[in-house]
Amino acid sequence: MNCRIAKQLSAGRSRRAVLVAILAIHASLVGWQSVRDSPTWDEVGHFAAGLEHWQYGRFQFYRVNPPLVRLVATTFIYLGYSDQCNIDGYSAYAGPGGRPEFQVGRDIALRLGERYFALLSLARLTCIPFSILGGWICYRWAWDLWGGRSAVLALLLWCVCPSILGHGHLITPDVGATSTGLCASYAFWRWLRCPTIGWAVAAGMLLGVAQLTKLTWVVLLVLWPVLWTAYQLMQTVRQPVYGWSRQGTHIAVILLLSAWAINLGYGFEGSFRPLAEYRFVSQGMGGEGVLERVHGMALRNRFATSRLGAFRVPLPENYLSGIDVQKADFERRMWSYLRGEWRLGGWWYYYLYALLIKEPLGTWLLLVLAIGVTIFARGYSAPSRDELVLLAPALAVLVLVSSQTGFNHHLRYVLPALPFLFIWISKLARSIDLGHRPVAAVAGLCLLWSIGSSLWVYPHSLSYFNELAGGSKGGHYHLGNSNTDWGQDLLYLKRWLDKYPQASPLHLAYDLPLIDPKLVGIDWRPPPPGPQAESARQRSPRELGPLPGWHAVSVNRLHGRGREFEYFLEFQPVGMAGYSIYIYHITPDQANRVRARLGLPPAGHAGPATSQEARDGS
Repeated sequence: MNCRIAKQLSAGRSRRAVLVAILAIHASLVGWQSVRDSPTWDEVGHFAAGLEHWQYGRFQFYRVNPPLVRLVATTFIYLGYSDQCNIDGYSAYAGPGGRPEFQVGRDIALRLGERYFALLSLARLTCIPFSILGGWICYRWAWDLWGGRSAVLALLLWCVCPSILGHGHLITPDVGATSTGLCASYAFWRWLRCPTIGWAVAAGMLLGVAQLTKLTWVVLLVLWPVLWTAYQLMQTVRQPVYGWSRQGTHIAVILLLSAWAINLGYGFEGSFRPLAEYRFVSQGMGGEGVLERVHGMALRNRFATSRLGAFRVPLPENYLSGIDVQKADFERRMWSYLRGEWRLGGWWYYYLYALLIKEPLGTWLLLVLAIGVTIFARGYSAPSRDELVLLAPALAVLVLVSSQTGFNHHLRYVLPALPFLFIWISKLARSIDLGHRPVAAVAGLCLLWSIGSSLWVYPHSLSYFNELAGGSKGGHYHLGNSNTDWGQDLLYLKRWLDKYPQASPLHLAYDLPLIDPKLVGIDWRPPPPGPQAESARQRSPRELGPLPGWHAVSVNRLHGRGREFEYFLEFQPVGMAGYSIYIYHITPDQANRVRARLGLPPAGHAGPATSQEARDGS
């Protein structure tokens, strides 16, 4: 008996050591990127919004995302550097539909100078616990379903996933939402298995926390009651009527607690305001009639004259307004890019395609193998109702996001679906216990492929693409925006220029005008547009590109809808800053060969900027 207890204690210590070691390595990988990458587009706005929340106790900035992650991110900034980062004096419009956070964020960066990058790194490091939480829940849920080996497999898939590594070091809410939504779903599943009031309270509070990270998790308010009903109907032993009524009461407690947690997170700002007093900018919530115009923006409220207008909304004002603004974004449609095509609106299959080329092929093969053993082999499946609860949130997120085709920009919108799939895939580790050596061997090779493929491009995980897309160097031909180039490599460009000081003067086309490259010490001027660009009509043919000299172009600008810098695709880069900025050294002969094909007169040697360039760079 003593030997058995000793073995169990030893095994427990070994499991904890493995868990801690993997999470520590993951935290190190995320932390290194936190201090190496330059600010990404949305981080500039989130940084300013977090300061607004702390300084004024209001939540008008960046209302399209709930505030929890940026509150966490800017906690130490506000406590330790409030004198440097205050936003006093900013009177930017933040009424219905207003988005002042980007301009305010840009102004903060200009005022702080180089200190901005250090403070942003501190904010990023503060958010690493969200990524650790996600890995731990993957481990726990897989353990409960399939045992210790599966727990390690699920944890590894989370910790080496390039999308998790790429977004886990940012102060944007995507990984925070992914982790908290997974945690809430795990607590709900535990309540389904053991419907005690304790698990009901935990599920309700965590549901509220998840909704304080991203509006996507509103889907759980509908999904959980449906899953509860299905879970009860799929039981082999029928419950008495009082069991249904007691659990129904628990469902009500869960939903009420989640609403209370949301209100608490917003400090009850504008809670219980009559619906008729709102002013909406989306047609879905505002209707057709215009009540007033503010700053040229039409404000509506379809409920103003209805009986529902007197209803007091039990949610914070800016939570509901955030849903309205986000809905308006999808309604008005934006230009989207996929595989060289620009479209006003999006594609229903955009996120499926993005997942196909942005997740490692080894992970995809693991998913196919998991489907195969579930169908054709015994011993891999958990009870079907438990697997339903696990997979339903992933499917709901994917369907919800794919249905919004007003624009398609970011794979990160479906990031919350990934950990549920990782946990389900982890059933493959059962092959070791079952003695299915071929399955175990194939799964092991696929896992090594995923780990190697992801770490091969590290620390540039944000730009990861798998072999189907031609790797990270070919990804920009398929997807744009945050999938490839979100401004993250500006500091890498500075390091490259420090190594090669002869690359001067530098012409730079950078896809983050919110952060001036001069803040990191890059002296630059814009490259000339090509003859296909709309702005080409304002210049003489000799001022159009290509022109000889040193040029750095971010990949989003290479494929820009205005085609300003498309001509750089005719040249081979001589260097790269990460995978999002290509560096070209164009000689006069190279420039003239391409200019001849474009119908432009020959260019002379590289010289001082033209008058137009000087005006653009000032």
